[in-house]
Amino acid sequence: MAFGIGTGSVRADAGSVRGTQQKIACECWFTSTGKIMPLMLKLEDENGEIQTIRDITVHAQEKKRYAGIPSIEYDCTLAFHGRRVRVFLIYYPSESRWVMNFR
Repeated sequence: MAFGIGTGSVRADAGSVRGTQQKIACECWFTSTGKIMPLMLKLEDENGEIQTIRDITVHAQEKKRYAGIPSIEYDCTLAFHGRRVRVFLIYYPSESRWVMNFR
């Protein structure tokens, strides 16, 4: 092919994560097909207390790359203190790390 078109192609990059990120701990269920399903998460609130959220509705999940780093992004709704909040849970498999992104 002329000019190397189609050679060494790399998967598209989603750029950088936008919004406010917060580190979280997440309990997951791994299905027999390898799909990851978030079941419960814990986060530290502004008072330094650990909050637990169990009511998680996953609307969609998508594999992405942010600045070349592979991730899995979960579009979710969380029920927390009587409110329903739309967030993105992002899992970085290479680091075994979760963050919650408010947009």
